[in-house]
Amino acid sequence: MSDSASTLDRFSCPVPLAPKSQIVLGHGSGGKLSAELIRDVFLPAFANPVLGRLEDQATLEIGNSRIAFTTDSFVVNPLFFPGGDIGSLAVHGTVNDLAMGGAKPLFLSAAFILEEGLPAETLSRVVQSMSRAAHAAGVQIVTGDTKVVERGKGDGMFINTTGIGLVPGVLNLSAANARPGDCVILSGFIGDHGIAIMAQREGLEFEVTLESDSAALHTLVDAMIEVTPEIRCLRDPTRGGVSSSLNEIAAQSGVSIQVRESDIPIRDEVRGACEMLGLDPLYVANEGKLLAIVPPRHAAAVVDAMRRHPLGAGAGIIGTVSEGRAGLVTMKTAFGTTRIIDMLAGDQLPRIC
Repeated sequence: MSDSASTLDRFSCPVPLAPKSQIVLGHGSGGKLSAELIRDVFLPAFANPVLGRLEDQATLEIGNSRIAFTTDSFVVNPLFFPGGDIGSLAVHGTVNDLAMGGAKPLFLSAAFILEEGLPAETLSRVVQSMSRAAHAAGVQIVTGDTKVVERGKGDGMFINTTGIGLVPGVLNLSAANARPGDCVILSGFIGDHGIAIMAQREGLEFEVTLESDSAALHTLVDAMIEVTPEIRCLRDPTRGGVSSSLNEIAAQSGVSIQVRESDIPIRDEVRGACEMLGLDPLYVANEGKLLAIVPPRHAAAVVDAMRRHPLGAGAGIIGTVSEGRAGLVTMKTAFGTTRIIDMLAGDQLPRIC
């Protein structure tokens, strides 16, 4: 091990060890415990080359077509929140997983697990919200399922969705594609979704109502790809936030990533709420933002195209990729110091998607 690597390790803070004999909330955080669960339990059991790529979607070649295929489950609490609800979130989250592979989303499934005693009006509101979100995104919900569990066993409603889309043959987006010299692009303000959920859940009040950024990002991705199909990687920083997404990219590509705190946009209300709650905005979930790794010769043009789109108005370059220590993500702070941005160790905000 190099001297620099040894020095960095000495300054890495230890984290509490999770119990190995049971599942804890942190296993659903999108951070270290989630990665361990995938590595130790799911990958050995289901091992195959497609799953092993660990993308937000599986890209499958069927005949002359490339199909993107993804699935997701939504357990958000509360069911309704400023800027959305579990229904619209389910559509947006699934569409975005397809879009991060460059796919044109086409079809969704929707499976509902309902708790006995759930008001019929609540279910109707959620279903109508899903319908509007799907129509706006240009996708159809073509199949589904419904199960009901006993009172007290389901916390109202859980939704599982599956999405299918078509991937243009010229695209090759992957978290393993980042190269030294590439630019890291962020589409806008971070932390809105997670803090909006927390504020609603805990009854926190701010001068300005915080709203989730939940949105379908496929049209923003289309605008970026029109500039160049040479974009290396796209990720939507949901569970685990910007930090986990950057760490996944750095690890899978075998590179180091450096970001600048001054270039990461955070609303004053979100920053204030995070300070009050002892949270780091880099770990807070987003549902309408994306990260892109782009070759430097195309970065400025991609950012310009993003800023012309309503969902990318706050886009900017926030960092760069370098050789460095493989898997290391660091941030240049506003004070001129450098700190390591590690993956989320526990679960700051459970039940946010």
